[in-house]
Amino acid sequence: MTGQDWLEKDFYAVLGVPKDADAAAIKKAYRKLARQLHPDQNPGDAAAEARFKDIGEAYAVLSDAEQRQQYDQLRAMAGGARFTAGAGGRGAGGPGAAGFDDLFGNMFGAGANGPAGRVRYSTGGAGGAGGAGFEDILGGLFGGGGGFGARGPQPGVELTATTTLPFRTAAEGATVSLGVEGRTVNARIPAGVRDGQKIRLRGKGRPGDPGAPDGDLVITVHVEPHPVFSLEGDNLRMTVPVAFDEAALGATIEVPTLDGSTVRVKIPAGTPSGRTLRVKGKGITTSRGTGDLLVTVQVVVPQKLTAAAREAVQAFGIATSGEDVRADLMAEARR
Repeated sequence: MTGQDWLEKDFYAVLGVPKDADAAAIKKAYRKLARQLHPDQNPGDAAAEARFKDIGEAYAVLSDAEQRQQYDQLRAMAGGARFTAGAGGRGAGGPGAAGFDDLFGNMFGAGANGPAGRVRYSTGGAGGAGGAGFEDILGGLFGGGGGFGARGPQPGVELTATTTLPFRTAAEGATVSLGVEGRTVNARIPAGVRDGQKIRLRGKGRPGDPGAPDGDLVITVHVEPHPVFSLEGDNLRMTVPVAFDEAALGATIEVPTLDGSTVRVKIPAGTPSGRTLRVKGKGITTSRGTGDLLVTVQVVVPQKLTAAAREAVQAFGIATSGEDVRADLMAEARR
């Protein structure tokens, strides 16, 4: 990119953001346009390809705080005008066009017709002994030598991708293959990954210029829900239905585990619905260790009763009629 590009191109307009947009807004605008205009989405569309290059060029400048500051300063100083060099180093443009001497006269506090000898500029390709050419001056202004607006190798751009995994695969971890800009990237998904979690792969994004680092690839993982299990950190959580007599009298029941086996869980007598029991070491194994299986008891109320069962329940009600199960509720409500 040349210095004249910086004078002529409004990078904010290219990305569709205001001049006071913060870095996050600039990044969001670029990503949205990049997805819309990417050549893979618009095969054979030369206009889309040109726009894709334009937004990449704009983002490269505006995403770099130092380059953005220099760009803003130059355009504010130049007023967005195009500069031309005529004979004798004076501006030769038509009405409204500023010359190099005018530009730098204002920059260093002297008008176009200010005192001679204060600052002298040469518009030729090579300055004489002790004289600096215009390109050399602007090259120094923007931190690069040998050209107006010269920059070093640019790092690659960060890319994003998504993948959806079955619950069991997410819990156990897996390696998935993703198509990224025409190439295949293998990504290791760690065990216990959560729904919506982002994983960053260093150097797997868009390649940078020769000598510059490649961008990163950020993968958003979506996890399909499981009909029985849910994930809570390294722990697995499940709800287990138990019969009234099991909860009232106590029982030992078998519950499933994620690996397909079962484990025996003791239900203490008098266990209420909603109580959670912990089974050690039956959760997810990750680099942090192995979690537990959290079993929440749900006491099941029969929907239909036989005559004998109805009589038994009625007998139970008579036997426990002296107990008020809502006594604590009433007391708490009066506080």
